[in-house]
Amino acid sequence: MGRWFADFLLQDGKEVVISGRTQSKLLEVGRELGVEVASNVEAVKKADAVLLSVPIESFEEVVREISPYIKPGQTVIDITSIKVFPVATMHKHLKTERILGAHPLFGPGARGITNQNFVLTPTNDEERALAQKIREYLEARGAKVSLMTPEEHDQKMALILGLSHFIAIVSADTLLSADKPKPPQPVGGITYKVLLTLVESVISENPELYASIQMSLPHVAEIEALFQRKVAEWAELVQSKDRGEFVRRMKVLKEELEKNNPDFGKAYQNMYRLVSEL
Repeated sequence: MGRWFADFLLQDGKEVVISGRTQSKLLEVGRELGVEVASNVEAVKKADAVLLSVPIESFEEVVREISPYIKPGQTVIDITSIKVFPVATMHKHLKTERILGAHPLFGPGARGITNQNFVLTPTNDEERALAQKIREYLEARGAKVSLMTPEEHDQKMALILGLSHFIAIVSADTLLSADKPKPPQPVGGITYKVLLTLVESVISENPELYASIQMSLPHVAEIEALFQRKVAEWAELVQSKDRGEFVRRMKVLKEELEKNNPDFGKAYQNMYRLVSEL
């Protein structure tokens, strides 16, 4: 994502300096993008704004490394998938008031910023003013931006990221275990194709990133424990062949989803459109 944003900012006319952990990869990306490369410290010294795109496990180490060189008034933004810990870490170590947690809700495969979702997590008046400027900047380029607290963000991400990733990973393991050596594709219906798309989109990405999200995002364990209880309940209905209760509970779910989503009835057609564009 750091590379993605470097390219995006270059295309938007900004001057960009990049740093990174692996020197050979850093030099390669620098050549490809045509930008200056530097150490973390040298990059920070030259910057008006600093964008932190590092693994959550390395986040505090990097913040501590650059902290002596961050100047008052310098903007520092992190784009990790978790917000409570990195925002608190930046507040702890950095002497600038222009700090902001941000989460781009898309991956490096995105072709552009139009219609992409962002969350910004300001915690005080200075950060809210900064967030508003960044919101205007992003929305002017077609993005969709939401503001919330770091705590609210992490609670939502336990479902939005944690659960969906968990379902994809466990589904992949189930599919491959049930139908070795690979899941069946030629006879797959539309819902199976959507499931397989979800599975492959997660499994094809960096496992270190997904492990970080699962292990570091607050509330994930309790959401996944709830999911396991629900799996057991529904599996019991199937095993006991309790058709009446299965139908009753599914109708309740339908009613609840219809209440909260005015476009609920379009989901099946949307699924076909999604697959037709793959």
